[in-house]
Amino acid sequence: MSSQYLTLYKMLVLYMLKRCDVPLSKSQIYDFILEKEYTNYMTLQEAFSELASSNLISEKTMANRTYLEITDEGSQTLEFFGNRINPSIRQEIDDYLKDNSMKLRNESAILGDYKKTAENEYTVVLMIKENNKSLLDIKLSVPTEEMAQAMIDNFQKQSQDIYQYLFSRLMEN
Repeated sequence: MSSQYLTLYKMLVLYMLKRCDVPLSKSQIYDFILEKEYTNYMTLQEAFSELASSNLISEKTMANRTYLEITDEGSQTLEFFGNRINPSIRQEIDDYLKDNSMKLRNESAILGDYKKTAENEYTVVLMIKENNKSLLDIKLSVPTEEMAQAMIDNFQKQSQDIYQYLFSRLMEN
């Protein structure tokens, strides 16, 4: 593959990260770029790898998802080379981010993860974030991995109700 094309794919990723006000997961970026058939999975994986090793993006893994954020170096690189992105592709990215902003925000703002801490013990971490600040951070111990995963799944679906319930109960006299 030509390095010119790989550079373009890296610019697409940096542009998406710069234009979105929440961290995007690799899978969210895959969904857009692969759906538009700009490139294939392996090439995009190579682009992610090179962006991370060049410190143009930072990666954070939570609940089996890797979230990406553009670094200052990534922003500077985008300023220099972002003009290589076709204006129609930029518009497609902007439209996608606009049309899916609530979905992307919710996927990045409602987080859950677990890890094994002892024999028959898992610690579940559930979080709600807004503007990269924690609104809610809960840690619970459960006896099985299945329970840990169920809690995360249910938290993803019911986080707003859980937050409202906790807030109202804690504000009672």
